[in-house]
Amino acid sequence: MDKKQVIAIVDDDRSAREGIVDLVSSMGFEARAFERAEDFLRSHQIARADCLITDVRMPGMNGLELLDRLLAAGKSIPAIVLTAFTQETDRVRALGAGAVCYMPKPVHESELIRCIGAALSSGSL
Repeated sequence: MDKKQVIAIVDDDRSAREGIVDLVSSMGFEARAFERAEDFLRSHQIARADCLITDVRMPGMNGLELLDRLLAAGKSIPAIVLTAFTQETDRVRALGAGAVCYMPKPVHESELIRCIGAALSSGSL
């Protein structure tokens, strides 16, 4: 039996995180949720994650710092960056760190589905 692709979701907003987990699970993927970037980095899910969905603004390490940390460690996980506070500098930084999509919150389900497909088809960046 084929293993399900793993989507890691890092967002401190419980309702947003749970909504994305529900969407990802309904698409047939295995969802792994984390409240903080540090929790994801300490987990064993980095090696399993086929895609990362992260918020920008979170307590502690933010989503952009998470991408930078993964890049510095040589971990290239196709990422989708979400934010309620869109800024051009953040968008440029996210895309420069290998993000496939930079999306405003609230997220439109169809757009997130499209971005997940793009991230998974991109493989390692």
